[in-house]
Amino acid sequence: MLSLYKTLSELGLNGSLSRGRSRANTVTSFVDQGKDEPLVEIGGQRYLFDVSSLLEREEIVGAELRILRKYPENTSLILSQEGNLHQLLLYTCPSKEEKSRLLDSRTADILDSEFSTWEVFDVREFVRKRKAKAGADQLLCLSLRVVSESSKRLLQPVHVGFGRSNQQPQEKALLVASSFSRRKESLFKEIRDQIKSLAKPRFRHPLDSGRRRRRRRTTLAARSGAKGPGKRAKTRCGRKALHVNFKELGWDDWIIAPLDYEAYHCEGLCDFPLRSHLEPTNHAIIQTLMNSMDPESTPPSCCVPSKLSPISILYIDSGNNVVYKQYEDMVVETCGCR
Repeated sequence: MLSLYKTLSELGLNGSLSRGRSRANTVTSFVDQGKDEPLVEIGGQRYLFDVSSLLEREEIVGAELRILRKYPENTSLILSQEGNLHQLLLYTCPSKEEKSRLLDSRTADILDSEFSTWEVFDVREFVRKRKAKAGADQLLCLSLRVVSESSKRLLQPVHVGFGRSNQQPQEKALLVASSFSRRKESLFKEIRDQIKSLAKPRFRHPLDSGRRRRRRRTTLAARSGAKGPGKRAKTRCGRKALHVNFKELGWDDWIIAPLDYEAYHCEGLCDFPLRSHLEPTNHAIIQTLMNSMDPESTPPSCCVPSKLSPISILYIDSGNNVVYKQYEDMVVETCGCR
């Protein structure tokens, strides 16, 4: 997901996602919760994903299952008995309501590479139908079967590099889903969810340290020049620096990237006569004129952001899923008088 974040940050969601995902503004990865099971019981290797948060999204526009295939340790034996080409067949898991059905397939050559490779299966339609189904099970189950093209026999996935033994966390199978919401995403909701997860050792309140609060006040004082009330130099309304460091806020426990960014802020006077580049509203023009005539009766108009731009954040949500989401109104581009 960190690699995905770097790619999407450079190209943007619309410029780098595959077919059917160009409208996405959120990408979420769900980690496999399945365990190795006997082949005779399930006819393949099962992958389980808790997609409860995904099913609540407004629109699912893409979903892929990514499974790491390692170079088999017993390659010589596999080649001699089953050949190098194998069919990878991805099925739904059977249930009481419906039988197992084929979702996607591909041919894999175990001689393609001496290194690990990610096999990617398109499961978009399956996930979208699951969301549309009322009362759908929030635990999504998929089954991988491997068939030798030479012998036509069903093989255990572990024999061709799909084993789970000695698997590192970053090697687990992922369900990567992209979704689109017309609602403007707010950080308040995610911060609230993180605070609710305080019982988990990984999370702490973002402002739980008095030292951190004191440091923030000191930083603000330094930025203002620490000249005290009435001593601060008067400047016209404009964009000023504001560097946000998520680590100093205590949010590096759940925000993966970026760890910091330039947010900027608006500061200064909106005095008469107003400059055209500040794009004042008609109300601000009248208010500023009235203030210039009688400062005691009418306050000046305010220097506020007139244009903001988004940034994308890669973070771990309260359900322990890795999420890539674009948040609007995060960076001040221009300031104006309102």
